[in-house]
Amino acid sequence: MLGYATLNQPAGGRAINGMAIFLSPLCSAREKMPLADAITTRVTCQEYCSWDDDQRWELIDGQAWSMSPAPGFKHQQLAGALYALLWGQLKGKRCLAGIAHTDIVLSDYDVVQPDVFVVCDRNKVTNQSIKGAPEIVIEVLSPSTSLKDRREKKRLYEKFGVQEYLLVDPVGQVVERFCLQDDGGWDKGEVFGPDQIITFHFLPDVHVDLREVFVSDAIEETKAPPVPPSVGA
Repeated sequence: MLGYATLNQPAGGRAINGMAIFLSPLCSAREKMPLADAITTRVTCQEYCSWDDDQRWELIDGQAWSMSPAPGFKHQQLAGALYALLWGQLKGKRCLAGIAHTDIVLSDYDVVQPDVFVVCDRNKVTNQSIKGAPEIVIEVLSPSTSLKDRREKKRLYEKFGVQEYLLVDPVGQVVERFCLQDDGGWDKGEVFGPDQIITFHFLPDVHVDLREVFVSDAIEETKAPPVPPSVGA
């Protein structure tokens, strides 16, 4: 997912504009108030909508997190490749593939935007957001988000019953997959390399060939052309 800075971050931190968390219909009708006056203790979605602030925020257990600048091209390539593969296999079926910027409203205190997701309960789908946990969530890691995706996000998705959680490492070109067990907790996880195929437990007819995912990440760096010799040299 994208990078974060919290409202109560240490001195020297900064809040940075990023990708929209809440779609405009969620907040457009609410009266605005200064952000400093809105931050009390545990923040709700309704309180967020009253903030007079241009920053973009996400809520995790009532704590507001500011999103970092837009993700880089490599990040978007991976997320786009994953979404395209899932969308193609799910087209015409009951499950839907989604991609950021889609609001996932888990509760009044939890609103997140995973990079890629699959939702199978059509009753959760509205024009503005997804109301409830998707069955599958995929987050593409970055240095600024790796800890949060592995810690806060992992706990959050477990709590709300996400069936499979995938963490994609663009640098190491590996994918970690965690599956929800009968007791409601994650299993120990499984690691996939860049030449493997992931078949989902929740959707056994759907798979992701990681060779098709990581090949999209092979960006050749453009080198400056050689400087021609000076005339008469």
